[in-house]
Amino acid sequence: MEGDFPTKIYVLRMSQDDPKKCTSAKLSRMRLARSLPQARMIPRKAVVLNPTAEVFLPKDQDNLKNGIVAIDCSWKNAEKVFNRRFNGLNRRLPILLAGNPINYAKPNKLSSAEAIAAMLYIGGQVEHAQKIISIVKWGPTFLSLNQDPLEEYRLAETSERIKEIEQEYFSAFS
Repeated sequence: MEGDFPTKIYVLRMSQDDPKKCTSAKLSRMRLARSLPQARMIPRKAVVLNPTAEVFLPKDQDNLKNGIVAIDCSWKNAEKVFNRRFNGLNRRLPILLAGNPINYAKPNKLSSAEAIAAMLYIGGQVEHAQKIISIVKWGPTFLSLNQDPLEEYRLAETSERIKEIEQEYFSAFS
């Protein structure tokens, strides 16, 4: 699993979506991610993708060595799922547009693969991000939709700069 990449990927699947379209299941099947059977198995120091947490900054990238955890749930149930705090360093992504066909061009309605790839990209692991997102045929669409903001987020040093970038690219959504 993971090949030569420095960050382990974990997924906690809530089985709330169509399994045929579930990118976290595909990551697990391809041995690019490890499925966690229960929330209590989340590594304590891993970065947990949580849309209700503080924004992930490139300076948080040192925490990626402990892994990334995607909580895979339906967007319809996200508020309830993320009402609790998970073990680990909970962080949200800055605004990005979905490239997946279900939520195409909607802000922050990313699939698990998109969210993991974005976290890796912002954390400076561009090659690893490209490998993760390449598992889906629309992966290049996600990267092209978000190329400029991803690159700027990757270089940002403060949450204030992240907010400026979000405003610059996504003022209609922020």
